[in-house]
This record gives sequence, structure tokens and C-alpha cells, in this order.
Amino acid sequence: MTERGWGRRFEDPIRIGDSVLVTLLDAGEYITALPKKEHAAPEWQAAMEALILVAEGGGPTMFARIGVIRAFNRPYISEFNSKGKEPHWGRRKLKRDR
Repeated sequence: MTERGWGRRFEDPIRIGDSVLVTLLDAGEYITALPKKEHAAPEWQAAMEALILVAEGGGPTMFARIGVIRAFNRPYISEFNSKGKEPHWGRRKLKRDR
């Protein structure tokens, strides 16, 4: 039978620095141990809500895992590179155009 509540394990443990978050309780304790300013960030609050919903209401632990990882990665902003790859058209010349 599967575990219920805060003792449920993540499918893949979350590695944050030296610590490893294996259960929902581990993740909840990690979030509550954060400094107050960081703990009050909307991303961490959303992660805590996801943990509570999964622990008390059931559902896949992947939702809570995604919430924690998104909150942990919040300072990193991915930038869109508009240059990217150049399109293939316009570079190749046909033999008849030489």
C-alpha cells in the first residue's frame, strides 16, 4: 500500500546543495527553515501550497516536486536569444545562379 500524508516520497529526490529532499516532510522543513524574506517569496509560497495539497489531498508528488524546483530556480531568468540560428534559406546558391 502506498504511503499517505507527509511521509510520501518524491519519485526522484531533490538535491539542493548538500541536502537531499526525499519526502514531502523534508521539503516542507526545508522551506520553513529558509530566511523569512526568502520564505515569503511568492514562488516558495506556491511550492508550500503544492506540498500541502499533495500531502493532505493526495495526488501525484510530481506536482509538489515541480513547485519546489521552480521556487529553487527562481533567481535564474532564462533569456530569449533572438539571434539563434539563421534560417537556411538565402545562403545556398543554386548552380544556375552562379
